[in-house]
Amino acid sequence: MKYDDFMGQVQNRLELPDTGRAVRATRAVLQTLGERLQEGEAEDLAGPLPMEVDFYLHVAESGQRFDYDEFVGRVADRANADRADAAYYGKVVVGLVSEHVPAGEIEQVRAQLPDDYADLFDLMDAEEVEE
Repeated sequence: MKYDDFMGQVQNRLELPDTGRAVRATRAVLQTLGERLQEGEAEDLAGPLPMEVDFYLHVAESGQRFDYDEFVGRVADRANADRADAAYYGKVVVGLVSEHVPAGEIEQVRAQLPDDYADLFDLMDAEEVEE
C-alpha cells in the first residue's frame, strides 16, 4: 500500500476534512504506540507499512510504561484533539494497521500491552465478530 492510499483511508474512516489532519492523527497514534512498545516490536509492526508511516513508530523512545489513559492523553495532545476523538483515532488507525500487517504481529502487540488497552482493539474485534 502506498502512503497516499493509507492516509486517504485514515481520512475517510475518521471523516476528516483534509489529509493534514489524517497525517496528524496517524502520527499521534503511531508515535505514542511506538513509545509504549518494546523497540523490536515497534520495528516488526512498522515493517509492512508504507515507509512514511512506519517512520512514526521508529521516532519514538520505545519501551515506556504508561496506561491506556495516558496513551489517549498523549494522542490528544499530539493530534490537537479532545480525548474522545483521540481514543477513536487510536481505534481506527490501529484497525487500519491491522489490515496491513500479519495477524501474528497484532497479537504480539496486544500481548505486550496491559488489559486496559483492550479498547484500542475494539474496531478490529468488532470486524472479526461480523465475519
